[in-house]
Amino acid sequence: MAAQDSVLTQIARPYASALFDIANSSNSIPQVEAGLSAIASLATTSQDFSRFLRSPVINADQKATAIQAILSKGNADTTVTNFVNVVARNGRLFALPAIITAFRERAAEARGEVTADVTSAVALTAAQVSALADTLKAKIGKSVTLNQHVDPSLIGGLVVKVGSQMIDSSLKTKLTAMKIAMKEVG
Repeated sequence: MAAQDSVLTQIARPYASALFDIANSSNSIPQVEAGLSAIASLATTSQDFSRFLRSPVINADQKATAIQAILSKGNADTTVTNFVNVVARNGRLFALPAIITAFRERAAEARGEVTADVTSAVALTAAQVSALADTLKAKIGKSVTLNQHVDPSLIGGLVVKVGSQMIDSSLKTKLTAMKIAMKEVG
């Protein structure tokens, strides 16, 4: 899995960097980021769309035609539409989620923000997200953008990763630690 992530990162970075440069030169970073967020949201909420992006069976021309239709229906930003079409024609739609993540990181860095990955057992409410972002901002001293993930296996609590630091307060980890401690005693 780590090797696959590394390959995706190597593919994603140049695309994200090129898109960032285009968006930056046209002062449209917020619009492009919003358009990419909509695509990322679709990829996470629709299994069909996610499978479409990853499918090796559908050729690049068919994917380009389909993605063009999807983007035109959604009235996507012109820069986003053109960019996704290029990615599709190059046969790189499987890397689109990684490209979007890399673009978001680049945009956040340009704004002086830090990105934190937050994994919780259930989706966080807007108030919880705001409180967590405020707490992290106080600790780090920079604005924090949260990438939220849901993992029901955590049972409860949070796993927060900011850069190389990780805070794991999940019940799953605590129960695993107790289990290990009990084995050592018994």
